[in-house]
Amino acid sequence: MDFPPYILSVFLFLPFIGVPLLFLSNKVNWLRFIAGSFTLLPFLIIVGLYFKYDPTNSSLQFVDRIWGIIVSGNLKVDYHIGLDGFSLLLCGMSSLLFFLSTLATWTSITNRIREFYVYLMIVEMSVHGVFLSGNLVLFYIFWEAMVSPMVLMVGIWGEDQRVKAAIKYLIFSFTGSVLMLAGILILYFKTGTIVIEELSTGLLPEIPKNIRLFMFFAFVLAFAIKVPLFPLHTWMPDVHSQAPTVGSVDLSGILLKIGLYGFIRLAIPLFPEEMLEYREFLGALCIAGIIYGAVIAMAQENSKRVVAFSSLSHMSFCMLGILSFTEEGMAGGMLQMLNHGFTAGMLFFMLGMLHERIGNNDISKAGGLSKLLPVFSVFFAIAIFSSLGVPGTNSFIGEFLIILGSIKANVVYGALAATGVVFAAGYLLLFAKRMIFGEPTKNLIEHNDLNLKEWVILVPTVIMIFWIGIYPKPFLKVLEPSVKVALNSASAKVIEDRSKKTFKNAELNDPYHKDVEHLRKFTSYKSLGVEPSKYAERLQRYPSKYSLPEPIRKNSDEETQK
Repeated sequence: MDFPPYILSVFLFLPFIGVPLLFLSNKVNWLRFIAGSFTLLPFLIIVGLYFKYDPTNSSLQFVDRIWGIIVSGNLKVDYHIGLDGFSLLLCGMSSLLFFLSTLATWTSITNRIREFYVYLMIVEMSVHGVFLSGNLVLFYIFWEAMVSPMVLMVGIWGEDQRVKAAIKYLIFSFTGSVLMLAGILILYFKTGTIVIEELSTGLLPEIPKNIRLFMFFAFVLAFAIKVPLFPLHTWMPDVHSQAPTVGSVDLSGILLKIGLYGFIRLAIPLFPEEMLEYREFLGALCIAGIIYGAVIAMAQENSKRVVAFSSLSHMSFCMLGILSFTEEGMAGGMLQMLNHGFTAGMLFFMLGMLHERIGNNDISKAGGLSKLLPVFSVFFAIAIFSSLGVPGTNSFIGEFLIILGSIKANVVYGALAATGVVFAAGYLLLFAKRMIFGEPTKNLIEHNDLNLKEWVILVPTVIMIFWIGIYPKPFLKVLEPSVKVALNSASAKVIEDRSKKTFKNAELNDPYHKDVEHLRKFTSYKSLGVEPSKYAERLQRYPSKYSLPEPIRKNSDEETQK
């Protein structure tokens, strides 16, 4: 079955379309039905797109584009979305977790239910918009759109210190957003384009080093806050510990990924020289985050703070793999983002189930699970083993690839990253011992084991944990083109001999010879996703996509005269 050309827009906006339907009735069952349906449908669509996706094509697929829907002066913003292998898997993971989150709210959210679903569905649309955006303006709009709903979810439905945590999250998010907006504006005024594909091909006019550095750090700080990288992580433990269960799942399982996605999709292709220049410094921050997160997790008495600091350690691991600029490290970093989504999501779901039974997140009041809730204990142990990276679970594959790639890039950093696994064993096994094998507490004696709804929530995450751990090939195959594009966008733009590349046997038509010559000087055909012999045909059919903007043409003419 062929999908219509607008299928990606349907996937993106389905949760938002469901929002008005929430106001048709006040009945709780209706609200649950609408929220569940309009979060399940996007997941089913993305599963269908997975089977139609061509992993041999590194270009964006299922592209939906409307030209010039907003015009302000010389700035024309297109509605432009598309999917590659990396964003495909992230959209699949996030849409599944959002659907499971609606099931978790059946018992965890008991007041202002409609409002909660409105915020949740807006966050889902915004997250998917970030993963699919084809230009910087759309990217920024969706990036911003998720902040306010998340602040309200934490501030209204969170724990006792929820307002303080929500304000801290807002301040950090606002700071990052302002920096990124400044970077986007300067980038547009210096290049004349906001299209990510065009900016990523190396067709940029020469920009002074100091301005490039400012833009680079603006984007890096914005993304580092979201990851978060040490020492910009201080908002995360408070927000996780105070957020409602679904808020913690969405933050840790999904929203942390948009920071790393920003590094891969924007920071590396736009600023490859700067990324390579400062990767040792960023790598040191990753090592600090890996070790610091693991050590501090050992000292926590709040179960959600344990998982929060664990997320700091795991996200730093992912970032280190990306910074290795090796095929193994990059693939491991991308895959580990997916793994962490399922593992952290499962852990927060289970801590939420426990919170509903005992009324708090205190580890000392949740001992003896193996005797009182044996089935729950088995699932909890699976989540712990996954987080630990036990062979056969998903995290083992990701961590192994990251360490391998890191050692290839920097032996010292690779060795230090490996010690993070040892520290992880320390705090995770201690956490499991206290929760599963501790002395039974009176708080749990009167409570039953897992119910049907909880089984439905946990089983899909367990399936993904073992599927990726035992047979990761379908996921790595889809990621492979995205990995190569990310590596090529850095290496091909940094090495000076890029401009010396020759393209033989290119069947080029004279009317487009001038544009082809510009491409010879400033980029490679591969970065545009087109073979040399087919460039002239593509240029004739899609001139706005494959021809060069005037600032670049002018720059090329000047270089040619010299």
